[in-house]
Amino acid sequence: MNTLKNAFRDIAQYPSAVVGLVIIVLLVAFAIYAVATIPYNEAIRLWRGGESVWGDYPRNAAPVWTNWFSAVKKPETLILTTDDERVKKEIQTVGSNQEVIMHYVFDYQYDDFPQELIIFFTSTYDVKQPHISMKWITPDGRELRMSQMSVRRSDQYRFELDERLKRRIKDMTITQGLFAQPDILPPTVLKGQYELQISALLFEPNAEVDAKLVIYGKVHGLAGTDHIRRDLMVAMLWGAPIALAFGILAALGTSVLSMIIAATGAWFGGAVDEIIQRVTEVNLVLPVLPILIMIGTLYSRSIWIILGAVVALSIFSSSIKTFRAIFMQIKEAPYIEAARSYGAGNVRIIFNYLIPRLIPVLIPGFVIGIPSYVFLEASLAVLGLGDPVLPTWGKVINDAQAQGALFNGYYYWVLEPAVLLMITGLAFSMLGFALDRIFNPRLRGV
Repeated sequence: MNTLKNAFRDIAQYPSAVVGLVIIVLLVAFAIYAVATIPYNEAIRLWRGGESVWGDYPRNAAPVWTNWFSAVKKPETLILTTDDERVKKEIQTVGSNQEVIMHYVFDYQYDDFPQELIIFFTSTYDVKQPHISMKWITPDGRELRMSQMSVRRSDQYRFELDERLKRRIKDMTITQGLFAQPDILPPTVLKGQYELQISALLFEPNAEVDAKLVIYGKVHGLAGTDHIRRDLMVAMLWGAPIALAFGILAALGTSVLSMIIAATGAWFGGAVDEIIQRVTEVNLVLPVLPILIMIGTLYSRSIWIILGAVVALSIFSSSIKTFRAIFMQIKEAPYIEAARSYGAGNVRIIFNYLIPRLIPVLIPGFVIGIPSYVFLEASLAVLGLGDPVLPTWGKVINDAQAQGALFNGYYYWVLEPAVLLMITGLAFSMLGFALDRIFNPRLRGV
């Protein structure tokens, strides 16, 4: 306990280390929250889901908070179902048939037009499909009739595909024609209460029909959406545990194994040390990134396979020679001779007397090494070699690059994961440099 208190007291002397430690704690809390709220299998299902999962989400929508910095209030998505109090449902008898009339009433107070409108129908019948007719009523009392249709058990109506509407609206887009003030150019939003009337004629006694109106906005959620309607918050949340797990496991595995190998070579010397040094020298000239690209292209893009390859390629690094030089000095210390004199074995000397002496050097190097592995995983994902199953920050940047996000003005799509990567690297670097000063007295005055 006293050792822990002393460590925190030393860290508190460096404001940058305190800031870095706070950010790391927040990142860990962020990662725990992600795993707790969205289990692993659910995260994969959501990220790989299509219209069935993200059908109610807008496409390429900016985060909601972008409205705070804009004079134009962009619309959020409105979803109206028959369970909504704003929707009224009437049932009338027309001869031997039934007519269901649904009134979808909503207030539109945004400064921009919606992205698109879709009605999702669900119906039950035995033989004859229900017949649908629709009417759009604007705040100033204008009525726009839409094409009539027969609906299947699961069907949808997209406003922008309605040729009848296109002929009536002419020089504007469908959304502009539905929401614009009449005879004003350029088109301006007419704010107020709108109504969509859907009349469904049922030809069978047990037939039913239901409809959901989705008015897709241009802003959504805290992180926005991508080109296939996915909420990017899923990737922002799950990117944290994946990045931290990959970085910590890679840095820990590399540091510990390198130290054990260096200690073994320094203690035994001779052929063992020669083999380790030659393998290290060969490994130093191997290009790590091209090898990882080759593994991802020809073998597997699983994040665990890549992690194992990263550790294997990083064990015999320059740190082997640094550790060896220190172990060669420790090897000649009097307490090592004392341990040998009372019969301590080789394994006991390596793990109880050599390695513990180098722990103060290992800790700062371990912390500083984490960001490099986080960025390595993100770099592979940006190159299209990340795990195709997992939602990661690098994968989001790769998708944004493939869809021309910056060219199309979707800056949030790139900036959000990039900022999180930058913050993660900065936090561990600030803490690691401070720990280096704490454990290495010669750097205290630097």
